[in-house]
Amino acid sequence: MRFSNNGVGSDTHREPAAQNPFFPLATLKSFGAVIFRSQPSRDVACLLDVDVAVSSWVCAPKPLVLASEHYICDFLVTDVEGVQTLMDAHDRHDGPDQKELTAAAASMDLQYKRWDHATVHLGFRLRNSKDLIRYANYNTALGDRVRLLAALDEHGTLTVSECLSAFQETKPIAGLASMILRGFIEIDLDEALIGPESVVKRIAC
Repeated sequence: MRFSNNGVGSDTHREPAAQNPFFPLATLKSFGAVIFRSQPSRDVACLLDVDVAVSSWVCAPKPLVLASEHYICDFLVTDVEGVQTLMDAHDRHDGPDQKELTAAAASMDLQYKRWDHATVHLGFRLRNSKDLIRYANYNTALGDRVRLLAALDEHGTLTVSECLSAFQETKPIAGLASMILRGFIEIDLDEALIGPESVVKRIAC
C-alpha cells in the first residue's frame, strides 16, 4: 500500500496495520503504540522480547527516505549497547531492495535487518517465547521471588515442577514466567518445549 506522507509529494510504503490483535496480546520491551502489521511481525516481536541483547523496541518507527518514497519498517530495535537497528519481519517481500534499505538506514546511523523465515520458525524458541509473553503483565510477589531464588541458591538448579511449590502468593506458572521474562532466572528456550523437567537456573546479578 502506498499513501502520501502529508497529502502532497512523497509516497510512503507500508502495508495496512491489522485491525485485530495478534496473539499473544502482552508485550515486554515495547515503547509507544503497539500495532502489528501481521502475525509474522507479532512473532518477531516475541523473539525480541526474550532476546537478552535487546533493550527495547518500537513499532512503525520514523520512515526511511528512499529515492521515490518513504518506507516504514516494522520495528526500531535498541540493543543493550545502544545500537539501533530497523527491522522487518520475514513476510515483507514486496518492499524496496534490502541494499537500498540498508543504505538509507546507514544514512541515519542505523542498521537494517530483514528476518528470514527459518530464523523465526526453526526450533522451539518462538513457541516458548509466545507461551512466556502471555504472562508479561504479571508481577511475582516478593515472598515468592525470595523463596524461589533462595531455593536456587541452595540447589543450583531446579526443574520447573520443583519450582512451582515456591509460589504461594502468585499463580505458579505466571510467577515463574514473569521471573524468566524479567531476568531473575533462565530456562533454555531452544532445546525443547518448556515442560515439567525443564531446568531452571538463577541469573547472577
